[in-house]
Amino acid sequence: MKSSLKAWIYLLPAIAFLAVFMIYPLVDVLVYSFEEGYNSASQSFWGVGLYNYSYVLHDPYFMQAVRNTFLIVIITVPVSTGFALLISLGLSSIKALRDLFQTVFFLPYVTNTLAVGLVFMILFKKTAYSDGLVNLLLAVFGAGPVDFIDGPYWAKMFVMCFYTVWVVLPFKILILTSALASVNQVYYNAARIDGTPRWRIFTRITLPMISPMIFYLVITGFIGAFKAYSDEVALFGTDLNAAGMNTIVGYIYDMLYGNSGGYPSYASAAALILFAIVFTITCVNLLISKKNVHY
Repeated sequence: MKSSLKAWIYLLPAIAFLAVFMIYPLVDVLVYSFEEGYNSASQSFWGVGLYNYSYVLHDPYFMQAVRNTFLIVIITVPVSTGFALLISLGLSSIKALRDLFQTVFFLPYVTNTLAVGLVFMILFKKTAYSDGLVNLLLAVFGAGPVDFIDGPYWAKMFVMCFYTVWVVLPFKILILTSALASVNQVYYNAARIDGTPRWRIFTRITLPMISPMIFYLVITGFIGAFKAYSDEVALFGTDLNAAGMNTIVGYIYDMLYGNSGGYPSYASAAALILFAIVFTITCVNLLISKKNVHY
């Protein structure tokens, strides 16, 4: 009994921290989302119901944010994971200058994302004085200049996805390189003795052995991509609705503090919709992992 009481005493600071900074805000958001016509100045509302959810789901800016977010998720998560796996396999197969290459690939991870975003904007932005470095390279191949920052939607989405992949690659390379190094070499030696082709070694030994790490990166990649916001601000500025590049998190921020701010009820409803989307996709991934992930 004494040991159990002592354990609860030790856990009390952590429980209090979680209750104040996680549980209470979640409950507060849930309450706000059902308060119709909430006025933050007078702390009053005129009803309780589902009007906030209806408003958000019929708001064209929110639907635009949902489309942008899903495109970023669908494109960047598999592409970044695939590239990270290929690069990690290359790093694992070389000995000379391996540490140097690992450091080079990891450098973007320790760089501020806003700073990287500003660099990307300079590379892609077309101005009155310059078409940008990327357009100069396109001109070498006979392609016309493209305004990637203020131009067509597909060009802006390309820059956004390219930037996102660039930012998340270092962490995924680090994880997968460590996972590949942890695979028992006995399996590889036995396969080589049997004359097993390299592609079969990869599909039958390497992939199953590192599948938990791949699954981890996919799950965290989905969650991270759904929370995208600062990357878009770095590239397209703070008025993401005007640029047509807002995300769900950006929409929530705008409802709280942006030009259309002062509506915590709408922001709370949008936040819970985002939570439902992420929770559903995570559950689907967990179900799929039961057949494809080998622990």
